[in-house]
Amino acid sequence: MNMSAPDDEGYITVSTRITYENPWTRVREDIIRLPNGNDGLYGIVERGDFVVILPLGTSADGRPTVTLVNQYRYPIKKRLWELPMGMWEARPDAKMEEVAAGELREETGLRAQSLQHAGIVYQGAGYSTQKGHVYLATGLTQGERQLEDTEQGMSCHTFLLSEVEDMIRKNEITCMVSLAAFGLLRIKNMV
Repeated sequence: MNMSAPDDEGYITVSTRITYENPWTRVREDIIRLPNGNDGLYGIVERGDFVVILPLGTSADGRPTVTLVNQYRYPIKKRLWELPMGMWEARPDAKMEEVAAGELREETGLRAQSLQHAGIVYQGAGYSTQKGHVYLATGLTQGERQLEDTEQGMSCHTFLLSEVEDMIRKNEITCMVSLAAFGLLRIKNMV
């Protein structure tokens, strides 16, 4: 790549090269010229957009509930409680609402009467281009889960909203994306 024109902040891409690529992730290395004229190096992880969904239901006694998934995350060698989330690498042109409905169904078996887009979050903007779309799912009905091969061993459980808040307070939910989505939905008074 030839040197680019300065971006809005005065950064110039001097050169870029792909250092690694698979169907889910591409890593590139950019040589950049900083606004002060010095050169620098950036390693950037490129991934497609993803969705994160907060399924908000109601308990038998009328209290709000949230369905979480629990899955093993190989890079950190731990199981995490998370909101349902994912991306469709094979269908990068899919509408995000369609991806949200599909991921919710796959991971939890839930079907939502309503999916409301609440906003976006960036996952690791200091090293990655990946953007997440936050959805609130309501009007839930239970169906069969449709786990992918990579989701084997994933479980799901419906908690009272107050229990989820307590899990956050106790640092039992440590997934950054789930915490950001919960905070966004809470600050918007959607949960």
